[in-house]
Amino acid sequence: MTTLKAFWRGIEWLIALLMLLTMVLVFVNVVLRYGFASGLRSGIELSRLGFVWIVMLGASLCLKEGEHLAVSELFDRLPRVVRSVLGRLAWLAILVASLMLLIGCWRQTLSNWHNISPLTGLPTALFYLAGVVSGALMSVTAALGAVLPGGPDAPGAAEAHHHASASEETRP
Repeated sequence: MTTLKAFWRGIEWLIALLMLLTMVLVFVNVVLRYGFASGLRSGIELSRLGFVWIVMLGASLCLKEGEHLAVSELFDRLPRVVRSVLGRLAWLAILVASLMLLIGCWRQTLSNWHNISPLTGLPTALFYLAGVVSGALMSVTAALGAVLPGGPDAPGAAEAHHHASASEETRP
């Protein structure tokens, strides 16, 4: 397994671990609240923090895998040269949006690093740090998609085409 594949596999495992911890935390908090009229004071905030990280890392992983929603009926009917140009423009648009996410979240992380949550004792900037990590991952993915020879299709178009052809093969 290459280092890059191991890196993305590690992100998949991190997402799975965060999902497990969030579910356990919410379950325990519900049982304590309804069964014993108490609860974990920091449980809600920690589960919300875990959810933010799950969503942001998952969005990065989906972009890398080409699993985002793509409506490619019109795109697939265009000539190959036009698809290549539009695909690169789509990757550039994603790169710009990802860089905006990265820069905005970085500024928010810096300005909120010293704001400490009274419930958990953690910096509130950890919420924005998820956007920094996700923005960086998506920016690298988009930059590679825009410049690599194998990336002329719009993000998700090749995957949507693969799913469409696979479903056509299974029809009687």
